[in-house]
Amino acid sequence: MKDQLGRWRSCVAKLSILGGLALALATGGPDARAQGPAEVEEPIGLPEGRVKLGPAIGDAGILEAGSAPGTQDNRPMSGRLGAGGSRAPIGAVNPSRPAAGEPPPRFRPEVLEPASVPHYGELELPGSTTERPVEPGLTLDVAIETLLRNNLNLIALKFEIPMAQADALTASLRTNPIIYADAQLIPYGRYSNVKPGGPPQYDINITYPIDVTRKRKARTIVAEKATRVTQAQFQDAVRLQIDNLYTAYVDVAAAEETLRYSQAYLDGITRLLKLNQELLKSGQVVKATIDALQSQAEQAQLQVHEATHAVSKTSRTMGRLLNLSRADADSLHVGGALRNLTELAHSGDSLIQIAMTNRPDLIGYRLGVERANSEIRLAHANRLSDVYLLAQPYTFQDNRPFGFKSPHSWAVGVTVPLPVYNRNQGNIQRAKINATQTQVELAALEREVADEVDESFREFQLSRNALLELERQVIPAARRVRDSAYRRLQGGETSAIEYLDAQKDYNEVVRQYRDTLVRHRRAMLDVNTAVGVRVLP
Repeated sequence: MKDQLGRWRSCVAKLSILGGLALALATGGPDARAQGPAEVEEPIGLPEGRVKLGPAIGDAGILEAGSAPGTQDNRPMSGRLGAGGSRAPIGAVNPSRPAAGEPPPRFRPEVLEPASVPHYGELELPGSTTERPVEPGLTLDVAIETLLRNNLNLIALKFEIPMAQADALTASLRTNPIIYADAQLIPYGRYSNVKPGGPPQYDINITYPIDVTRKRKARTIVAEKATRVTQAQFQDAVRLQIDNLYTAYVDVAAAEETLRYSQAYLDGITRLLKLNQELLKSGQVVKATIDALQSQAEQAQLQVHEATHAVSKTSRTMGRLLNLSRADADSLHVGGALRNLTELAHSGDSLIQIAMTNRPDLIGYRLGVERANSEIRLAHANRLSDVYLLAQPYTFQDNRPFGFKSPHSWAVGVTVPLPVYNRNQGNIQRAKINATQTQVELAALEREVADEVDESFREFQLSRNALLELERQVIPAARRVRDSAYRRLQGGETSAIEYLDAQKDYNEVVRQYRDTLVRHRRAMLDVNTAVGVRVLP
């Protein structure tokens, strides 16, 4: 009696343990208790949580049927012929899907705003307006090569391409087959004529998924097109970073030109001051004239300090783009003249056609349209789940408790999910809408690029005409007025104060000329950025 009571207590304890396990499965989700057909998740084929170059162009953001973003699939895997089946969750036998949530970060180069050149003090043209001594320094061609080789932002963004290629490799992977072994009808104690059951059964089966709709091929095509989009986006990031280099390069050239103008004015006003100091000794000028000239000389000296600081500041900005050391950036000097009157060999319409062919952002969007169309084909391929072929090469039934011979057997079967309710209708519709949306975005970008090229072309023509007008008419007229005042000063007809007023008017024209030089050089390089091809030096 005591032995029977002990066996009952042991059975109750085992049942309590099984009940706790059943409760844990129940709280894990309603599907954790059921056994359905084998549904093995496909390998991940769409890149998610990456793309630092910007939004993934053409990505429909669709999910495979039956899966939720960022969650582990806890549906049990089954598919064997007998009563038993694997309770292992599907997500445990395939790579986990990257979590979906916040949009991918944008890591495109920030637009570098032009530096302001000093406006304090007066300026003077150092010699001829059409000639400048050729000095050795960093040319624009060498600067671009250095940028492409050393810029840290571009080096970081370049890793996006091998990551996209890795996504394509992941998309091309096949789904893993599943091997499953179990033991069934194991008695608590022993079977007997009084307590019949069994016989115990031991099985080994293999489930192999068959991609009947060629989803793997469709995933691979989408991932390969996504790689090409990433390459185009990287090229556009290079274009924008070169545009930043253009800005920094002109800033340095403008600061150096301002320093030359400031030094020329300081030299001129210093000579005039020394001349009038000699005249003061002979009583030909009054002390007020010397004070006025002394004030102008001090302002000119301050202007030289301001221009020197501007050269240092703009050089360091350019040095950061080129990843130069601080010492190398401080000694940086750009070669060539700021003045460049190269004519544009293309019309506005031909420039627009060149931009439509070569702009990498346009190329990226065209590739994005192709990717969006591939997403539609992928969504259609995902209408039907895989067919699962079951091979059960080994089944052993243990008849030894009954005194009979134990047999071995095998089985084969197939599991075909019926597309009665879910045929991926929502994702197909989403992919179609995304393709249309991408085409509309491409049309809007083409219009924007055309306007940008036309605006840069008009600015180039306008700034070039203004520069020629200043050189041919405005500056010579202003110089004649200033020189006439200087001759009157030498002849004793006017005072130095009146000459300084004429000099001030001339300085304003010089400052306008300096600003127009900078404006036109920027306009030339803006044409290159707008077109996407270097058509001007």
